[in-house]
Amino acid sequence: MGHPKGLYVLFFAEMWERFSYYGMRALLIFYLTKHWLFDDSKSNLIYGAYTSLVYITPVLGGYLADRYLGQRKAVTFGAVMLTLGHLLMAVEGDGGQGSAAINVFWLALAFIIVGTGFLKANISVIVGQLYPLTDTRRDGAYTIFYIGINTGAAIGTIMAGWLGETYGWAYGFGAAGVGMLLGLIVFILGKPLLLGKGEAPRPLKARTEWSLYGIGLASVVVIWALVQYQDVIQTLLIISGIGMLGYVLFESLKLEKHARDRMFVVLFLIALNPVFWGLFEQAGGSLNLYTDRFVDRGGVPASLFQSINPIYIVLLGPIFAGLWVFLGKRGLEPSAPAKFGLALAQVGLSFLVFVWGANTVGVEVATPVFFVFAIYFLQTTGELCLSPVGLSAMNRLAPKHLASLIMGAWFYMTAVGNFVAGKIGEATGGEGGEMTKEATLSVYSTIGWWTIGIAMVVLVLSPLVKRMMHLDTLHDSPDHAMAGEPELAQPEAAGLNTAGETRR
Repeated sequence: MGHPKGLYVLFFAEMWERFSYYGMRALLIFYLTKHWLFDDSKSNLIYGAYTSLVYITPVLGGYLADRYLGQRKAVTFGAVMLTLGHLLMAVEGDGGQGSAAINVFWLALAFIIVGTGFLKANISVIVGQLYPLTDTRRDGAYTIFYIGINTGAAIGTIMAGWLGETYGWAYGFGAAGVGMLLGLIVFILGKPLLLGKGEAPRPLKARTEWSLYGIGLASVVVIWALVQYQDVIQTLLIISGIGMLGYVLFESLKLEKHARDRMFVVLFLIALNPVFWGLFEQAGGSLNLYTDRFVDRGGVPASLFQSINPIYIVLLGPIFAGLWVFLGKRGLEPSAPAKFGLALAQVGLSFLVFVWGANTVGVEVATPVFFVFAIYFLQTTGELCLSPVGLSAMNRLAPKHLASLIMGAWFYMTAVGNFVAGKIGEATGGEGGEMTKEATLSVYSTIGWWTIGIAMVVLVLSPLVKRMMHLDTLHDSPDHAMAGEPELAQPEAAGLNTAGETRR
């Protein structure tokens, strides 16, 4: 398909990593409510805390990779940690919060969180390193990579969800662990095909390398404590978020004008992340519980409905990739900020459609399963306008020396969105902590209308933000171009056709 073979190594490694993550995610809210016996509100909050930490730790992992380890070694270490974490999830104990095995559960979550921190941002960065900045294949590469993510998510959700709900939690979580182990093997064996990308920025002493791994292991203990105290996470998110964005802004002010403007665009796009993911991540929390209790599922395990979104991604991803190329050739492709506005509009609309569908049959009647497919369809089309576009934009607009940090910041704000999702899910439980259909639909209606309003503001501002991207002045450094390719791509490269509409 005209792409470096290393892309497919990353594709399969990330596919199996997502197999493990989403397989576990499909079961987690039910594991919390049915096995550990937390109430609905607390379960949603724990779910939000866990998923937020999964996305905040890439800031540390990205920083250590940028400065010391390099992306490849960081990904390998992260994969080892993830494999251990997923296998620990198979330890069930007797259930209930009084069981000693619940401490193993918290430890398993900690290993998964830290492992994701070392893997998630860095494997995305290696994808970008395989291409010059102005290469026409970049957006297509990220779309292919994104399809790999969702292929793993779909298969993992179906297999782990079915095994977990049919045969027992240990079988579902164990399958997720095996999937992560396969991802680790693929990545190690595929090292030669990465063409030397993702290596340490300077020669790394063995003592320094093992010290960094020690930091990773020590952070497991910290995360083990944090994930049990969600209020502390909320405070830390606020403090560290202000500090991180302040540091990025400080670094931005040192750059020349066009590079500085691009960093302002990065901050603008990053700031929209929590809005989108706060709604989208209801899927694994409150929407998962709603599907289990208030939807006419025809006997299908509720966790399997988590596969709808990744299946949609696999089916629609190539269509969207082709659509952007088709529109770009005609000067009609929306800019990156406009795509973000469209994404917010669609995720907001998805909840309004779902509420309307539930109300048409009456609160006392089970919601038709069609509206579960409908809400995931609109959320998926919104995701395709935001997530792969955001990954590509972070990698393209950030200066090389800040690449992994900015990718980590992208996932950090996704972390904030996941914690927001937990708080929204907590609200669906009301004061008593138990979800009701009426309260959930009321919350969904409110967040849907607010997000539609924010989307309109973003769309109005998008032309100004687009001009600040200065894509016409983006150039590759000599060491960024692939061997045998010119330092600068042709003016018509994706995202750089300023004669017509900017192709982002």
